[in-house]
Amino acid sequence: MRKVKVALAVLGAALLVFLVPPLAGTGRDDAAGAQIRGMRVMVPNTPGGGYDITARTAVKAIEDTGLNGPTEVFNLPGAGGTVGLGRLVNEAGNGALVMSMGLGVVGSVYTNHSPVSLQDTTAIAKLTEESDVIVVAKGSPYRNIGELLQAWKADPGAVPVGGGSSPGGPDHLAPMLTARAIGLPAKDVNYVPFDGGGELMASVLGSKVAFGVSGIGETRDQIAAGELRALAVTGPERVPGIDAPTLKESGVDVTFTNWRGIVAPPGITDKERERLIGLFTRLHDSEQWREAMRLNGWSDAFQTGDEFGAFLKAENDRVASVLKELGAA
Repeated sequence: MRKVKVALAVLGAALLVFLVPPLAGTGRDDAAGAQIRGMRVMVPNTPGGGYDITARTAVKAIEDTGLNGPTEVFNLPGAGGTVGLGRLVNEAGNGALVMSMGLGVVGSVYTNHSPVSLQDTTAIAKLTEESDVIVVAKGSPYRNIGELLQAWKADPGAVPVGGGSSPGGPDHLAPMLTARAIGLPAKDVNYVPFDGGGELMASVLGSKVAFGVSGIGETRDQIAAGELRALAVTGPERVPGIDAPTLKESGVDVTFTNWRGIVAPPGITDKERERLIGLFTRLHDSEQWREAMRLNGWSDAFQTGDEFGAFLKAENDRVASVLKELGAA
C-alpha cells in the first residue's frame, strides 16, 4: 500500500511540472506577466542627462522589485537623440529593446531632418513630467531671475544660454518661449546646445554659458550642494525642495513642462508589446518608483499603448507649430 502511495505522489509531482507554467524569464509566453530575457534600454544621449537618469532609475526599480531580471542600460548619443532613434527603428521586431526618450527627440526629428520619427516606433509608456529650471553657477552675478532677464534682453549675444537638447528640444523651447515673452527676438538668442544635461551642467559650472535650462532631475543635486543657483522654474507651480519662483509669478507669461517615456522598435508582436506595457505598468505601481519620482521632482504622467501613441502624435504637431512660429523649423 505504501508503494502505491509513493508512486501516486511521484506521479502527482510529475503532473505539476507539466501543469505549472515555467518561471518568469524562462520563455513563459503569458504576455503581460512574463519577464523579458536579455532586455536592453537605450539612452539616446550622454550619461547624466534626463533620459539617462530616467532609464537608470527605472531599471534599478525594476531589478530591485524583481519585475525583471538583469536589464542593460546603454548610451548611444548623437544628433539630439535621432541617432538612437534611427537605431531603434532599424531594430524592427526586437521585443527586448526599448528606448528612453521625451520631448527633446520630438523636436530633434525636425531640426536634424531625421529620416525617421517617433511615429515609426511602438509606443509603450509615458512615465513622468517635470518642470525645467533656470540655473546659474554659484559665482554668477545674477542673483534672481529679474536681473538675468534684464541683462539677457539688453545684450543677448553676451548672455549665452545652454540647454541639454538640440534646437526643438525642451531645453531649447523653454528659453525661446521665455525670450518671446520678454520681447527678445528669437534670432538674437545665443543658444548653445549640449548632448544631455551632464554636458550642460559642466558648462554652466565652468561659466562657459551665462545660464542653463534643464530638468529638475539633472540639477537637483548641484542646487542642493550650492554649486548651482536656481532662479526660476518653468512649470505652473513651484517645485518642492527648489527655492525658486515660477516664471509666471515672476511676471513672465510662460508655463512649460517636459515629459519622458519609453518606446520600442516597430514590428514587434502584440504579445511583446503587451509584455512591455505590463512591465512598465507594474513599475509605475511600485512603491520604489513612487519614491524615485518624489526624490527626482517628477510628476506622474502615466499613459500606455494607444493613448501614449495619440499623445506622441499631438506633441509632434505641437512642436512643429511652435518651431515654425519661432522660425527654428
